[in-house]
Amino acid sequence: MIRYFTIFIFVISMLSAQCQLSNDTLLVAYRPSPPFVIEEDNHLEGISVWLWNRCAKELHIPFKYVSMPFGEMLDSVSTGGIDISINPLTITSKRIKIMDFTHSFYASHSVIVKGKKSPLEKMRDFLRSIFSVNFWSGFLFLITFILLFGVLIWVFERNENPEKFRNDYHGIKDGIWWSVVTMTTVGYGDKTPVSRGGKIVALIWMFSGLLFISGLTASVASSLTVNRLSSDNSSLQDFKERPVGSIERSSSAQYLKEHFFKEVHLYNKYSTGLNAIKTNEIDAFIYDEPIVRYQILNNKDYNQLTILPRKFDVQFYAFALPKKHNELTNRISQKIIDITERDEWQDILDEYGCGDVHH
Repeated sequence: MIRYFTIFIFVISMLSAQCQLSNDTLLVAYRPSPPFVIEEDNHLEGISVWLWNRCAKELHIPFKYVSMPFGEMLDSVSTGGIDISINPLTITSKRIKIMDFTHSFYASHSVIVKGKKSPLEKMRDFLRSIFSVNFWSGFLFLITFILLFGVLIWVFERNENPEKFRNDYHGIKDGIWWSVVTMTTVGYGDKTPVSRGGKIVALIWMFSGLLFISGLTASVASSLTVNRLSSDNSSLQDFKERPVGSIERSSSAQYLKEHFFKEVHLYNKYSTGLNAIKTNEIDAFIYDEPIVRYQILNNKDYNQLTILPRKFDVQFYAFALPKKHNELTNRISQKIIDITERDEWQDILDEYGCGDVHH
């Protein structure tokens, strides 16, 4: 009897120990988000994966990776269904009410991704700049003064210098020719004024011509610059009335909602959103800079997409845990601070093309 009782106690102890081990093994949720979480052939790597593996190793934390969709992952963190999410989640006031965050390990921004212009579209924009109101107003202004000084020089020279400026209506053409040659500083010398009045007109026109040419050049350059900037749609406001896309339940999507964008398409994967630009379903995709930049640089399917220079909505990435794990959150935060102060952290960021901006 005592023997059976001893065996019973041993089995119970083993089951209890197994249960305790299971409870101590953290469920670590992720979904592919290169360059932070990269999944290839059942192998995980990336910035967040490297950081978590290092934290878990140095803190002696057993864990198990669990793949799940982004929305389900957020819900599981808030309800305690998983123990930690290692995806680069942005710390927001809305999220911090339902989950805890570790110390931030990376700072990013939202950016605008749009399609590159075709050569035909670039030529169209150039011609639109050339034939703009600013260009033609300056051009007509210049023509007016060419005619004015051409007539003036003819008035003064037609009697005293009829060989160069004929004393009939043909002389007006001579004056206009002289006016154009003088303004452009070509200086053929085939027609020169000899009268006092003609020389005064010539002196005034030589200096005025320089100013007019400079003004016209500046007007054309300004028109080209303004048109290029407007065609780039570098201002976020340019997209408020146009169809744009983002990731559902992301901080970028929340930003678009709070800033009253009229037509926002939400996708469950960034690849779907980027492809939507190529099919003209949306005019731009707005999401986290390091993630979309990595895709554009490393995926040939997106080589016709470009990131506009405008950055907005600064974001701080961190790991997320349920509220009940306060002590664990503090331990991981301290370890993140320790690891991100090392030189090897900068090496990891550089390896994945994120070394220019980090936190």
